[in-house]
Amino acid sequence: MSTKKHLYKFLLITCVALIINIIIWFYLGSTKALEFLGGYIIELSLSVDNLFLFLLIFSNFGIIPKYQKRVLRYGILGAIILRFIFVMLGIAVISNFKWILNIFGILLIFSGIKIMINNEDDVSFENSKLINILKKIMPVTEDLHGEKFFIRINNVLHATPLFALLFLIEGSDVLFAIDSIPAIFAITTDPLIVYSSNILAILGLRNLYFLLEKLHSTFEYVKYGVGLILIFTGIKLGISFMYHIPVAISIFIIIFILTVSVIISIMLTRKK
Repeated sequence: MSTKKHLYKFLLITCVALIINIIIWFYLGSTKALEFLGGYIIELSLSVDNLFLFLLIFSNFGIIPKYQKRVLRYGILGAIILRFIFVMLGIAVISNFKWILNIFGILLIFSGIKIMINNEDDVSFENSKLINILKKIMPVTEDLHGEKFFIRINNVLHATPLFALLFLIEGSDVLFAIDSIPAIFAITTDPLIVYSSNILAILGLRNLYFLLEKLHSTFEYVKYGVGLILIFTGIKLGISFMYHIPVAISIFIIIFILTVSVIISIMLTRKK
């Protein structure tokens, strides 16, 4: 599929999200609509850093685009299920322990700093802890077997490297959700708004990934913007017991940070 088609599909899903946002505005009011928009923007902007990680994983293992699509398809399906679990658990914890928001805030600040100082170019995935865990559960073949995730060898079920990648991606998505879900809690704790904004952002990730695959060198500095967004949402959660930053102002700050990071990234890339 061409870059244009991926762009059109991503824009289509974005338009669907905006239409749902308008429907929420009419039926639930402007406050809920702003919360949905804020959650959607946060999830989409934080997803950029996770997609760069996926790019590193696929390039590290030399997986061709045809197989990448299959892994991403199931990866997104798994992410939808995991998000539901994380959202429900998170809201249940917050309902009983309000002070946990301050802990989430501190974790987000540290995550933001880590993203800004972390050099992912030197990361190796072949001997990652997640891959080693999978190898303890079942044997993993050395070679790919087409698009198959599993294959039987001498009546013993083996996982293929393609499933190992899916396992690795789902594991990294769990870590990503630990950042993204608390970040949305800085905007709202309404389970419907949190989950719906999350899912609509996730549905566009497959096409956004293939766009970034073509343009990742142009946006390599966006991670600093993502880090700042995490730090901002962490501070917002941390001070929530004293002062609640209005949702509209939060959305403006997040969009401003993301826009500036994209512009700086493009300018620095052109200079190179």
